[in-house]
Amino acid sequence: MAYFDNAATTYPKPDDVYSFMNEFYRQCGGNVGRGDYGIAKSAGALVADTRSRLQELLHCPAKQVIFTPTATIALNIILQGLCEMGMKNFYISPFEHNAVTRTLHHFENLGRIKVHQLSVTSELNYDLEKIRYQFDDCKPDVVVVSHASNVIGLIAPAAEIFDLAKAYSSYTVLDMSQTAGLVDCDVGRSTFDFAVFAGHKTLYGPTGISGFIMKPDIKLPPVLFGGTGYDSANQNMPDSLPEKYEMGTSNIAGIAGLNAALHWNQKIGIQNIFEHEQKNRKKLLEILSQYDFITVVGNAPAPQYVGIVSCLFDGISSDIAGNLLSEHGVSVRTGLQCAPLAHRFLGTYPAGTIRFSVGYFTSDDDYKTLSNALDYIDQNI
Repeated sequence: MAYFDNAATTYPKPDDVYSFMNEFYRQCGGNVGRGDYGIAKSAGALVADTRSRLQELLHCPAKQVIFTPTATIALNIILQGLCEMGMKNFYISPFEHNAVTRTLHHFENLGRIKVHQLSVTSELNYDLEKIRYQFDDCKPDVVVVSHASNVIGLIAPAAEIFDLAKAYSSYTVLDMSQTAGLVDCDVGRSTFDFAVFAGHKTLYGPTGISGFIMKPDIKLPPVLFGGTGYDSANQNMPDSLPEKYEMGTSNIAGIAGLNAALHWNQKIGIQNIFEHEQKNRKKLLEILSQYDFITVVGNAPAPQYVGIVSCLFDGISSDIAGNLLSEHGVSVRTGLQCAPLAHRFLGTYPAGTIRFSVGYFTSDDDYKTLSNALDYIDQNI
């Protein structure tokens, strides 16, 4: 199988992830904060070390790491909490995932918030001057930016956008689901209030472990409730972090896998991982450009991208194209990729695109299989 669906989840993972998850969970599979015995302490130490490694990777030692099962849950905790705080005007990029847009759509339908879209040009540049005028016209309470689009891989100038937002005392939320561990970003900047990560994507960890970074002094109301392992008589969620947002049993196996992935990231180096993925993206584009029936969507020359490329096949729907590729051993994602707003912006709604996404482990054999599949389509369809 030639795997070109790394934007959904990176595969394969580093070998250390598989081996450490198995070893740790067999030897130290206790719960965190639910006992004072050996394996519980070992699990607690692993969780603390993983938090510390994330803080180091994202340059935010003074901020709090909160673990959640998915990035979607992390975004819901943040966005619903901000809505509960009375925030009204939410600005989002045209490239937000349904984890953001569906959550905000719900509250907008209730009449509690208003959603605005940040200005992006047809050349895929965030128009910072026009965004400033937008903020002047309607003061932002919250600005949400997808650091890299999961449809075309476009990297947003998050620091510059958040600098503008903070001039209006806005809260800022960065969705790093496609960039954490891949694109070096100083999340420790004072203009970054929240940053969401997905462990199973560019961090190369397992599924089921994600989370967010936050300033510890933000009084974000909890929107999920449950046991935290201490102060059990109190029927309010504790004010202490991370317990305020980490209810229930932690995914110890997932955190073990993420811990091993962070060791691997440190060993390889985030810049080397990014440069290697850029080479893989260039190789993918070179192959796709050889076929007249393929049109690449959203690949303007000026911006930067992660390893995601969306295409259209002439005369073939995205779903049929995906089936043809699958029959010839190529795995891709087709349709709207949970980001209908992006496809409306790109003019590919409602059919969507064929999305190819490379990763660190995309191999020469993967490209060979892809070329053979595209040759077949070219000659027979």
